[in-house]
Formats: sequence, structure tokens, C-alpha cells
Amino acid sequence: MSKGEASAPRKPLSLAGVLAFAGAYIPIAALQLATTVHLPRYFAAHIGLSLTTVGLTFGLVRLVDIPLDAVIGVAMDRTRTRLGRYRVWLGLGAPLLMLGLFMLVQSPQGVGQGYLFGWLLAMYLGYSGLFLAHMAWAGVIAPSYQERSRVFGAISGLGVIGAMGVLLIPVLATSRFGASEAGSVQAMIWFIILVIPLTALLALASTPEPRARGQEAAFRLADYGRLLARGNVLRVLLADLTVTLGPGWMAALYLFYFKDSRGFGAAQANLLLLIYIGAGFVGAPFTGWLGNRLGKHRALMVNTTVYSLGLIILPFLPAGEFLAFVPGMFVNGAMAAGFVVMIRAITADVADELRLDTGRAWMGLLYALTTATSKIATAASVLITFPLLDRIGYHAREGAANTPQAIHGLELAYILGPIVFVMIAGGCFIGYRLTAERHGEVRRALEARDAAEDPAAALESLTGDIEVGLPRSQAAP
Repeated sequence: MSKGEASAPRKPLSLAGVLAFAGAYIPIAALQLATTVHLPRYFAAHIGLSLTTVGLTFGLVRLVDIPLDAVIGVAMDRTRTRLGRYRVWLGLGAPLLMLGLFMLVQSPQGVGQGYLFGWLLAMYLGYSGLFLAHMAWAGVIAPSYQERSRVFGAISGLGVIGAMGVLLIPVLATSRFGASEAGSVQAMIWFIILVIPLTALLALASTPEPRARGQEAAFRLADYGRLLARGNVLRVLLADLTVTLGPGWMAALYLFYFKDSRGFGAAQANLLLLIYIGAGFVGAPFTGWLGNRLGKHRALMVNTTVYSLGLIILPFLPAGEFLAFVPGMFVNGAMAAGFVVMIRAITADVADELRLDTGRAWMGLLYALTTATSKIATAASVLITFPLLDRIGYHAREGAANTPQAIHGLELAYILGPIVFVMIAGGCFIGYRLTAERHGEVRRALEARDAAEDPAAALESLTGDIEVGLPRSQAAP
């Protein structure tokens, strides 16, 4: 990482610029929903693989590509091109993600585990390139404590659009057009494939990237050990792991629970999930607002507590009564959207603190580590819950009948797991000291050091001009 990472400009992006950049998260959020809620069930109920096979395959793929995230993060922080650093990786990740999704949607009946494993791995590698580059790039273009809440709030808000858009497909397909559940899932994947290039190209074409400066410093294994020994890094990683595992656990069991325990059909279950996701339009900006007033870590603790209380209420609501479930699903969805906003914004703050202390840019690697913890969490959510359903005697195949004991086991698994994990995430930030005031001190120290090492960086910081990795003679006047 460079000792003199470019000081990001003080002039914030316009609203149009923020939205154009944040739009690249639309297919990412849609994919996250499809791969946690619908795709595992699709391979178990329609393609014909057992719950244990599906759970193991999805879980193992995530565990295999986790070390590759660290490699991508290091390579990203060392990248120097005329086009910039992060835009190159975003551009490479998008087509690979599209290819993996295309091959998965073409899976024939009874496909083998090897086919599923291989193309899931390709899909997740493309996802990593796109997602890591987008998150790290966001941390660079939004340097201040408040601006990061704004940018990451916009990212989460547009992510809600992606998730809602992909959820409308099965609702309309099953209720209006009589499509099968499997056909609806296939349509969801095609929607994601089409949206990826549109949003990625818009972000690439419209968003500036600060020019990287300085020489690369070689990393040793001990450097990574020191990184993982940092208290704030451990807080972020453990919180990201558990705050992802809770909702991911719930998402993996969602359709099973709402159809077989709560008595809803596929269309109503997806409509309730749409309300849950749509609540992010309120939850994401609300959490950004709350974070700028209470502090990001306190806002996260509020969200995790309210989310857990909302889950406790679900089993006491009358089965099959759609309107009775709407308020709880809305509140829980709003709180869940805030998880992403605060964790990602806190990660960027910690990366600034690290760069001040070490003289190196850790943004890409730190986002790679948080992506790794998220992948561990989503892997564990399917890896644990699907074999668990097998153990309690639950049958996922289309048309299968389940015993009351199996349904009760499903209910306990759905409620208890998420509550435990999200409360652990909130507890991670008890005693956290990287407040808005402290982060302001960090940013001022970074800007002063960057200005001393490269006076041009100070001029950019004052004028708001941003270069995109071009030689100075080719930069915009």
C-alpha cells in the first residue's frame, strides 16, 4: 500500500453522482437475496439435490473462495493503472459474475454436485471482484465521517431497489402469470444478469477515482498478524460475521418457515419479504441519520436490539393473517438495512485509523476481510440450517408432507439463531472509541501528512478536483 495514499477531496459528490455510483449495488443486493433465500431452495426442491448436499455445496464454495478475497484485496490495493485502481476490478468482476449466473440458471434436472460447486465458485469470484471494488471505492470517494454515512446510506437504499425488483418477479410470476416457483427463480436470475452490465457501466463512466500516489510497500505475514491484533479490526470482523449470520440464517429458512409454519402461499410469502426489503428505504437513511447523531456504533446497537425484539413477536402472530405480519416485517427490514450501512461505514473509518498509524492503505484488504466474514456467515447459514432441517426430519421436496415435530423444529431454528447472532454484533461495540470527533482528528492528520508528502494532494483537497489515474498532463483542467 502506498504511504501517500491520495487525500480524498473535501468537496462531496453531488446527489446525482452518489446515486450513479451507488447504483452498482443494485444487482449485488438482488443477488444476495436470490442466493440466500431462493437459489438453495431451488436446487433442493426443483433440481432434486438433498438438503444436506445443497447446504454443504453452498457452504463449501463460500469457504473455498474466502482466501481468494484476501488475495483480491491485496492485489486491489497494489493496482496502479491509467484508469485507476478500483474501477479495473469492478470491470473485471462483472462479466465473470454474469457467466456464473448464466451457467447456474441453465442447470439441468438432477445435475451433479461438481457442476453446482464449479459454477457457484465462478459466480462468487465475480461477485467478489465487483463487490470489493465498489465498497473500497466508496470509502475513497467519501472521506469524511458524515459523508460516508451519506454514501453508504445511498448504496443501501439503492440496494433495496435491487432486492425489491428481484422479489417482484416471483410475486407477479406466480400470482398473475401462473408460473411455477422454479420458473420464477429462473426469471430472477435473468433479471440480475441483465442489470449487472447496465449499473456497472454507469458507475465506471460517471464516478471519478482519486489518483494513487507513492510507492508500494511490501507486506509480510507479520503485518497481517498485527492487523488482526487491532481491537477495532476485530470488533468490525466479529460484528460483520454475526450481523450477517443472523439475517442470513433467517433468509435460508424464510420460505420454509412462512409457507409451512405461518401458512402463507409463495406469492404472499414473497410479498411479505418485499415489505421487509422495501423497509430499507426508511431503514438505511434513518440509520445514517441516527449514526451521525448518536455515533455509528450506537446506531448499530439500537438496530440489533429492535431487530431481535421484532423476531420474538413473530411466533405469536396468527398464522396466515397477512396484515398482522406487515408491521413486524417492516420494522425488522428497516433495522436489517441499517446493519449494512453502519458496518460498511465503520469499516472505512477503521481503515483511516490504520493508515494514520501504519502509513499504509488498508482499505481494499479490510473490505476483503469483511467480505470474507460475510461469506463465512452466509456459508454457515446454509451449511448449518439445511443439514439441521434434514436432521429434524423436514422434507423440502415439492409436495412433501412434514410432521408437527419437524415444523416445530423449523420454528425454533428460524427464531433463535438470528436473535443470538445479531445481539452479539451489537455487543461488539461496547466501549468503542472511534467516534465522529476522533475520526475528524484522524482525517485532519492524514490530510496534513499527505500535503507534506505531495503538495498537489493538498491542492486537490482544497479545490475538489479529482484525477482518475491519468498523467497530470492529461487530467481535466
